[in-house]
Amino acid sequence: MSKSNPQTTKCPAEEVLKTLGGKWKVHILHLTIDGPKRFSDYMRLIDGTNKQSLSVALKELEEDSFLIKRIVNEKPLHIEYTLTERAKVVIPVLDNLHKTLTA
Repeated sequence: MSKSNPQTTKCPAEEVLKTLGGKWKVHILHLTIDGPKRFSDYMRLIDGTNKQSLSVALKELEEDSFLIKRIVNEKPLHIEYTLTERAKVVIPVLDNLHKTLTA
């Protein structure tokens, strides 16, 4: 029986933290807790962001299964982002980490 090498074994928590380490990602998740958000909502609510960095962060969060992008077929046509179940599990952990580090 071979032992797994701890350097090659991926820790799920480490993977999540690495994924969420990008600029604005944790902030985006927190803003989306209370319901769907549009791109313009994030632009208005996040000081210091720009369209390009926000677009990249939203795309990466969608690719990593933290956000669901939905096209709303109303006039005007728009896109909304909502949290996935994966994101809903991670947010309380991030909140606890924040509380611990700022206490």
